[in-house]
Parts: sequence; C-alpha cells; structure tokens
Amino acid sequence: MQARTLLIFALLVLAFVLLGLPAYVGPSFLEPFSAYVALVPLMSVYVFHGLGVPGLLEHKGSCGWGLCDPTPFGYVFLAALWLALLWLLAWGIARLSASSR
Repeated sequence: MQARTLLIFALLVLAFVLLGLPAYVGPSFLEPFSAYVALVPLMSVYVFHGLGVPGLLEHKGSCGWGLCDPTPFGYVFLAALWLALLWLLAWGIARLSASSR
C-alpha cells in the first residue's frame, strides 16, 4: 500500500462525503445535486438484487409497491463495494500520475 494511493483515496472519500452532505444538512439550493451523490450508491443495492445477490433487501425484495430497505448485510455490501471502487480509482489515479513523472 503506497502513501500516494492512500492519500488520493482519503481525498476521494472526503470529497464524496462533502458533496453528499448537503443532501442531509445544508443549504436547500445544493440539495438536488447532492441528492444524486447520496442516492446513486444507495440505489445500487437494487441493481445487485436484480442481478441475484441474495440477502441485500428486507423481505427478499417483496415489499408491495414500496422500495424495501437494505438489510444490515446490504449496507455492509454497499459500503464495501463503493469503498473498493474508490480504492481502485485512487490506485488508478496514483498509478497514472506516477507514470507521468
């Protein structure tokens, strides 16, 4: 694990949190943009449920007309998935920026 990759990863996570924060606490004019940043990772659980990953949604995804909440395993799955994607992005950025030197 290189320090450069870890720094880029920390900056990406910080940027994601800061961009998503106004959806929950912040000025209302930033809410629409920030809602996309917050909802895309959360809604991706439904994509993986549709692909057949078991245990992601409560009631096995059968909640009538409403959307089922993710299970605790679903939240852990989402956090691991998006952190892994951010890590791969940080690794790629670090690799590309190191090769251009």
